[in-house]
Amino acid sequence: MEKSNNITIFILLGLSHNKNIEILCFVLFLVCYIAIWMGNVLIMVSITCTQLINQPMYFFLNYLSLSDLCYTSTVTPKLMTDLLVEEKTISYNNCMGQLFTTHLFGGMEIFILMGMAYDRYVAICKPLHYAAIMSRRRCNTIILACCTGGFVHSASQFLLTIFLPFCGPNEIDHYFCDVYPLLKLACSNTHIIGLLVIANSGLIALLTFGALMFSYFFILYTIRGYSMQSRSKALSTCSSHITVVVMFFAPALFIYIRPATTFPEDKVFALFYTIIAPMFNPLIYTLRHTEMKDALRKVWCHQTLLERK
Repeated sequence: MEKSNNITIFILLGLSHNKNIEILCFVLFLVCYIAIWMGNVLIMVSITCTQLINQPMYFFLNYLSLSDLCYTSTVTPKLMTDLLVEEKTISYNNCMGQLFTTHLFGGMEIFILMGMAYDRYVAICKPLHYAAIMSRRRCNTIILACCTGGFVHSASQFLLTIFLPFCGPNEIDHYFCDVYPLLKLACSNTHIIGLLVIANSGLIALLTFGALMFSYFFILYTIRGYSMQSRSKALSTCSSHITVVVMFFAPALFIYIRPATTFPEDKVFALFYTIIAPMFNPLIYTLRHTEMKDALRKVWCHQTLLERK
């Protein structure tokens, strides 16, 4: 690999070459990143400090918030730093590291969303067996499977890229290191690797998205005979999950389900699943769940009272 690789540093072209736009983007992404940390940490503390941690849905939500924080932190700090400097560079090793971690935590998030969908399916379609099926042991097994699935997906993407020869140029037309922009720079035929990336990222995203949508449509079909109150509660829960799924998967499918080509729009679409979706997840889950709002009030009002005493 070292003999055929003359590149030690990549140059990231970023989102824009206009300095005023870059400063505006920096302020915007700084606000988003602070909101991501505040919102997700708020959810994690509120769940772990109350009885909600014993409920499978919030058990999974806790891990979803953690994966959101890790996922966006692999990209956003570097993006904001690059917006303030003239030369946006990243070393070869850091580039490969970023590629691995983004797909690791992104893959984990995808599989956690599937775990949450399975939990809602059991809760709504098999309520009498819910406690037995969604035991803590089963929940821990699902989380372990999500981590394993994310690692296998990430390792596959990493191995497809790490052995590529890079002889120049070294300019990546993106704001972070991803597979397709790197394939474009490789000085070898990457047609087969491009197909493997589609089979890995694209097909996984498509099948997962299809499975999630099918499960929620099946849930909605099942609750048609429920009482109005039960339907309203189920619809509230499922609609928030569907919103998160669409916000995350729609741009990811646009990028990864096609052949190994890059478009200028890719950078804008990538912002949705690297920054925007992790920022909106806390809002979607807290504003639409009464139990979550009650837990927030209980934890943080109690903390405020302690500080006053």
